[in-house]
Amino acid sequence: MASKVYFWNLRASSKAPFGKRMRSLLKAAKADTLIGEGDLAAVKLHFGEEGVTGFLRPLWVKPILDFIAKAGGKPFLTDASTLYVGQRGEAVSHSLCAARHGWDPLVLGAPVVIADGLRGEFETAVPVGGKHLEEVYIAGAIAEADFLVSVNHFKGHELAGYGGALKNLGMGAASKKGKMQQHFSTGPIINPDNCQACEACLRACKTGALYIDETTGKIALNPEKCVGCGGCFVACRHGGLQVNWAVGVQDFLERMMEYAKGVLATKTKPSLHVNFVMDVVPDCDCVGFTDAPICPDIGVLVSLDPVAVDQASMDLVSQAQPLYPSQLPFGVTPGQNKFLAIHQHVPQDFGLDYAEQIGLGTREYELVNM
Repeated sequence: MASKVYFWNLRASSKAPFGKRMRSLLKAAKADTLIGEGDLAAVKLHFGEEGVTGFLRPLWVKPILDFIAKAGGKPFLTDASTLYVGQRGEAVSHSLCAARHGWDPLVLGAPVVIADGLRGEFETAVPVGGKHLEEVYIAGAIAEADFLVSVNHFKGHELAGYGGALKNLGMGAASKKGKMQQHFSTGPIINPDNCQACEACLRACKTGALYIDETTGKIALNPEKCVGCGGCFVACRHGGLQVNWAVGVQDFLERMMEYAKGVLATKTKPSLHVNFVMDVVPDCDCVGFTDAPICPDIGVLVSLDPVAVDQASMDLVSQAQPLYPSQLPFGVTPGQNKFLAIHQHVPQDFGLDYAEQIGLGTREYELVNM
């Protein structure tokens, strides 16, 4: 059976401004019926890494927070720490990064809570009985919340191909241990001829698996220490490190889906998923910069089904007119999948078939225009 996905195309007026349109979307999805009086509601999003300008605008999210509060809930803004070295690797720097990007509790009416604790070790083990993983490690505050909303900047992603509700749940809501568990099969291939010995990747390598070879003066890898976190790929700007795409991506995507299943399993009632298909850039909000968008702004999609809302969002991006200059290869036409055109290493289903198989939702959807 097809899942309902509610869609607003961003048209507004003085009688129906942004906030009113957002409330209509949430009301249509019956989100208010899911929120109990006093429920601690985790609003899982990405605050944006330092240097990024395309992350979600706080004022876009405020109507969601107001809606939760009006329904009797107590919303809090949350994310978990990263593996790579940056501004979100532990709770203190992460909270300051959120504040610098405008996530102010006095303005928004919701505090920032870093879900996996001070150093990324506050977690809950959740059994999933998956093909790859028997149990998964979910950031503690997200696991303990009474209600969950994933608020997602829909865009490309350099490893997963795209980022939406499922990635925000599966990767974003995992503790540090959980992120390592998902990534460990995707360690780097070394291209020493491209290495500039700048040591940026060394600074990003949490486990000390990378080092400068004394003989060659180039980067080298100790595979026994590598956990496949992917931080070095983001850090390197010279092509000295590449993902071993041939062995890792399908397994990574399936592990990520098993993690998304674990996150949703911590809740006794359905979770809500909101995709902002705006500023559709080619890479994640983790990379430290924001490249040009690959299509025009499309709208906001809301559903109780994370698979359906991601599939609908991807279809709308595929159908949209391509924008140049951008990372898109010239010649991409409306109807062609833009994320596959950029990230050609990713399987054509982006792991969504596996998400269906393990009961996360359905790729069949009914798009309800609001």
